[in-house]
Amino acid sequence: MITDTKRLIVVLGPTACGKTHLATLLASRINGQIISADSRQIYRRMDIGTGKDLTEYNVGGKAIPYHLIDIAEAGYRYNLYEYCRDFDIAMSKIAEVGDTPILCGGTGLYIEAVLDGYKMVEVPRDASLRRSLDGKSLEELRQILARYKTLHNTTDTSTLARAVRAIEIADYYERKGIGRRCNERPTREYTIFGIDIDRDTRRRRISERLQARIDEGMIDEVVRLLADGLHPDDLTYYGLEYKYITQYVVGDISFDEMYRSLETAIHRFAKRQMTWFRGMERRGFDICWLPYDIDDEEKLSRIVARIS
Repeated sequence: MITDTKRLIVVLGPTACGKTHLATLLASRINGQIISADSRQIYRRMDIGTGKDLTEYNVGGKAIPYHLIDIAEAGYRYNLYEYCRDFDIAMSKIAEVGDTPILCGGTGLYIEAVLDGYKMVEVPRDASLRRSLDGKSLEELRQILARYKTLHNTTDTSTLARAVRAIEIADYYERKGIGRRCNERPTREYTIFGIDIDRDTRRRRISERLQARIDEGMIDEVVRLLADGLHPDDLTYYGLEYKYITQYVVGDISFDEMYRSLETAIHRFAKRQMTWFRGMERRGFDICWLPYDIDDEEKLSRIVARIS
């Protein structure tokens, strides 16, 4: 059994590669607890579209403890500062009982933030700045964001709301003279494992999983969220499934348009995830890649051999 609670094990990879399945098997094997690194599994009632797959957290009748899933209400806009804070809380809870923390997910920004040993600063809303940005196009906002030297997240410009928030953060950091590595957090030992899935298999699994989730009731999930009072813009903010299905439900696009656009968007998202992970390697992170097509037992054996 692994007893060094200071060492964090990371399981990362693109969407539909089997991260959660492997991480829960590993947790069962080494008395581990899962910390989610998925920016949308944070939200309650957003289950199918975010792929929580909570049944995976029961391995052979053993419940695997998990953290940072279902901790905020749908409609809330959780941020990186909050994630770093909540990650530290989860790590402390796991250390108290002597289990091994396993960080599992595909949100590269979250993973890199907690591994890189820096603490985000909470940035307040700036009403004056927001008024000055009101009415600008997404492209204009991106051009404004590009002028700043210190960027919070250069990829976070997929919607007007995200772009405005990114500018707000960048402006605050620049005015306050805050660097990306301000308020350093205690560094931890960690070992990173990635699931290396080839492009064709990844695309096939994404397409199969999309159809399965539609069949499971993903559209009904969005309908219920809207019926419960969430504004369409709030769901669109979360992107991918919630963006395109909301557009379909409110009548902006047809089912076929929704399905084709969503499938394409998920494929592109997976590609961006891999680009981020390869970028992490260039930035000095050592990722031990496990071939997707080897069986679970072989993956587990390689992980245990590496961390023992």
